[in-house]
Amino acid sequence: MHKFIKTILFTLMLALTSLEGSYAQEKQKITQEDYVNSDIEMADVMRSNGKIYIVVATIIALFSGFTIYLISIDKKIGKLEEKFTEEQQTSVS
Repeated sequence: MHKFIKTILFTLMLALTSLEGSYAQEKQKITQEDYVNSDIEMADVMRSNGKIYIVVATIIALFSGFTIYLISIDKKIGKLEEKFTEEQQTSVS
């Protein structure tokens, strides 16, 4: 029963948060200049200040951390599965 209530509340919460962002923004006309514009001002500024390397290093650190965390969890689950199968085999025989 508790799981059902939690599921309903979670679904209601998602529905309400999606309504908040459902208001359409004003549409902007796409001009020919937009198609030929290859300058990305934010990236150029960050590259000129040297901050782009901090962003790249942060992204690499996050992905590395997630990968290491997932690998460690996979190893722990593997050990638990082996232990479980051994207990199943000993209880059957």
